[in-house]
Amino acid sequence: EDMISSTVKHITGSYVIEYHAEGPNSEAVEIDFTPPWPRISMVEQIEKQAGVTLPHDFSSEPARQALDDLAKSCKLECAPPRTAARLLDKLCGHFIEDRIKNPAFIVEHPQVMSPLAKWHRSKPGLTERFELFVNGRELANAYTELNDPRRQLECFEDQARAKEAGDEEAQQIDGAFITALEHGLP
Repeated sequence: EDMISSTVKHITGSYVIEYHAEGPNSEAVEIDFTPPWPRISMVEQIEKQAGVTLPHDFSSEPARQALDDLAKSCKLECAPPRTAARLLDKLCGHFIEDRIKNPAFIVEHPQVMSPLAKWHRSKPGLTERFELFVNGRELANAYTELNDPRRQLECFEDQARAKEAGDEEAQQIDGAFITALEHGLP
């Protein structure tokens, strides 16, 4: 945040810039990089924007069904398999990502979306992860890396099941990585 905002100010003389997303002859969008940037809790913001309360155990079928129902009510396309992770991603795009103009961090991603991220220290079911968005575009994705081999294997197993169900973005189990964690990879 400090690095980007101070760079913008150093180069342009201001935190506010005009950005021509579609080229120099397109309409300019004014973007304000003045820190601090908002931190938007993913699930809380989806609930606020949709006017709903979601079950927060996203590994459960009732939660997956509630997400599916919300996505359908918003007429959002989500190719099978309609997992909680994929549905949350679509809902985040619809209710949060597409609405961000000035820099903002989307934080507190559910565990089901973040198989490599460490679980949040004080908020069960969430992770220590953020994504930086500006003008509807993701510029950064970062997280505290999960370093518990047992939990990491469970996350990989969930990913493998999702891949078997047809999720093209899901990954297989990385046995070498688990072994490295078991031997003390920090």
